[in-house]
Parts: sequence; C-alpha cells; structure tokens
Amino acid sequence: MSKTTKFLGLAVLSMTLAAGPVISAYAAGSDNPSPPASDSGSSKGKKAAKKDKSSAIDDQKFLAGYHAAYATIYDKHDYTAAIEQLKALGQDDRADVANLIGYSYRKLGDYKVSQIWYERALKADPAHVRTWQYYGLWQVEQGNRDQAQYHLNRIAQLAGTSSDEYRSLAAALEKPPGTGLVY
Repeated sequence: MSKTTKFLGLAVLSMTLAAGPVISAYAAGSDNPSPPASDSGSSKGKKAAKKDKSSAIDDQKFLAGYHAAYATIYDKHDYTAAIEQLKALGQDDRADVANLIGYSYRKLGDYKVSQIWYERALKADPAHVRTWQYYGLWQVEQGNRDQAQYHLNRIAQLAGTSSDEYRSLAAALEKPPGTGLVY
C-alpha cells in the first residue's frame, strides 16, 4: 500500500470521525454514495455498470471528495461551495451526487435548477429513495402537496413506511399548507 493510499484512507477516516453523525429532522442524506444504477437492459449498460462499480465507488479520491462536500453541506451549510465540490468530482450523473447538488440549489432558493438536478438524479436511479424524499420536500415547499404525496407513495413502495425518508416527508406533509416552513 502506497503512502498516498494510506494518507487518503486516513483523511477519509478523519473526516468521517470529525463530522460525526449528521441528523436532521427533514433532510439527512447519506455520506456514503451508493453505486450507480445499472442499465440491465443492454450490454453497454452492463459494461458501464461494471466499470463504475470498480472505479467510482472504490475510488478513494472520489470518496474523499464526496465526504468533504457532504460535510460542507450538512456541517458548514455552505451550499455554493458544496455545489462546486460535487461538480468537481466529475460524477454528477450519479444519483447521490446529483441529489446533493439539487438539495444545495434548493437550500439556496434556486428551485428551477434544483428541480433539474433532482430529475437528473432520478433518471440516473429511479429507485433512489433519498431523491424521492428531497424532491418530495421540494414539492411541499412549492405548495405541490399532491405531487409530494406521490413522492411519499414512491418511498413507501421502495423503502417502506418505517424508513427515515418516508417519516421525514410524511411529517412535512402533516404541517398545514402555507406555514412557510422550509426543509
């Protein structure tokens, strides 16, 4: 194992330990990105998925960058810097990355751009539960309660009604419309 690999491993571990657990009632993403969804319908998709599994998720530089951006969002609340960090990873077609970019734009109040990124995340992985949650919260903020309910139903199908994502969006939907709450 090279000195660089050891250093990166220690850096990731240090960042993880320093950040500690991140808990938010309405928006707690994962600091561990999931492997990209594969397109099982084509041989091209299988090759791409195989390549992605062996490179991106195991790439220590990517993981360190993702963890740093995650901490920038949830610990520092510096959404502009986080967007730059996430885009610099070169993996913004990955659902976890696109979702966090969408979340950051939403927190900055740029709902149109946020929507684009949430939809990009769902295109990358239609079963990405956190994107359904965050995009559902976006819908609540926009006053689109029927759409938010649709997102809640998708989460129930994908992760069940006892999942954190379901409970978070359900709690947001229980609030009276127009209360001005931002999640």
